[in-house]
Amino acid sequence: MTFSPGFDIQPTADLGFRYGLNVFGPEPEFRTLDAIRASLRDPAAAGPPVVYGIAMDVGCQEHRPELQTRMLLFGAVTYAAGRLGQEPVRSQGHVHKVSQHSGWSPPEVYEIWTGRAVVYMQEYAADEPGRCFAVTAGPGQVIVVPPGWAHATISADPTQPLTFGAWCDREYGFAYDAVRARHGLAWYPLLDENDQLHWQANPHYQPSELIQKAPRLYPDLHMLPDVPIYTQFAHDPARVQWVSQPELVANIWRDFEP
Repeated sequence: MTFSPGFDIQPTADLGFRYGLNVFGPEPEFRTLDAIRASLRDPAAAGPPVVYGIAMDVGCQEHRPELQTRMLLFGAVTYAAGRLGQEPVRSQGHVHKVSQHSGWSPPEVYEIWTGRAVVYMQEYAADEPGRCFAVTAGPGQVIVVPPGWAHATISADPTQPLTFGAWCDREYGFAYDAVRARHGLAWYPLLDENDQLHWQANPHYQPSELIQKAPRLYPDLHMLPDVPIYTQFAHDPARVQWVSQPELVANIWRDFEP
């Protein structure tokens, strides 16, 4: 990879990961096209049979006890190159389930490693979706999804795989029902014949405005610019404690802008 995430992990051609010395990680789970058809604009779309591989709970062996104590989890994901009919390769729209230990639907911190991504997010998985953002990022850039927002991660360049890392709550879980009931999120990402990304409103929601933007820096969340998000934890584990304890920065989440 051209971007180093701060520990020895490498994506492989089969959408898995290679772990270096003193790095732990599971065998990846693979999401097939058939498994996510219900969340697509066109459920009959053609595309790669395996859409992405995900490895939850990766990191350096020396940090494992600290990660467990702090209820933090680091995950890595690789998306296949290609497209899903007119749509880009992407995750299913979802909201994070409320964690029992915190009582919050936890936030998530994305860091792009290879490729180009759009993290789409909306305030509510309801008929009125609230504010809607599409944040585009490349290698080394960071995007934060606040607690309770419905979101999906999208590969913005179908010519290459997308790989990213993410900080999550160790008690992570996904709620899909509200998004699936509306046939997806409030805005559909679509690719034209030149592989350029465009957006189409989902008619199952009330009208909304889509704000397209680049990532911002997050000094309000104690994040350092130009330092891998895993390295920030390694140097100061408390720096990302708000991922599993969102109440620590409760005032930040009001009127949050990614």
